[in-house]
Amino acid sequence: MPLVAAWVQIPSLAFIGECMKQGPENEYLRSLIVKLERSSKKNKAKIWEALAEKLRAPKRKRTSVNLYKINKNTKVNDVVVVPGKVLGEGSLDHIVTIAAWNFSKSALNKVSKAGGKCIEIPELIEQSPKGTNVKIMQ
Repeated sequence: MPLVAAWVQIPSLAFIGECMKQGPENEYLRSLIVKLERSSKKNKAKIWEALAEKLRAPKRKRTSVNLYKINKNTKVNDVVVVPGKVLGEGSLDHIVTIAAWNFSKSALNKVSKAGGKCIEIPELIEQSPKGTNVKIMQ
């Protein structure tokens, strides 16, 4: 059987780059990342830049933190930010303010029963623009 040469066209890299995803698709998350970066530059607070970088990661690489880990690594009246989801495994035995991208229903209930607060990340930026006394939990 004779060998026949075939012409194969390889797509340009520019076209491949256009098809690939660039960051999260969720518009609210994109605007939150921009807000974090602007707040970081405006207030010279590196914590918001670090948080934006963690939120920019793919969904499968975002962190999930259980309440028992937050309970173990915090003290009374600490402020914690989670660049992912807070899950309800475990319990809290002291008051903590938690800001996160997402909360499970059981985590919301357990935090409120312990006297703590669950807030959104933009609310935390308004409360503490410099990010002082805020811990990032992963």
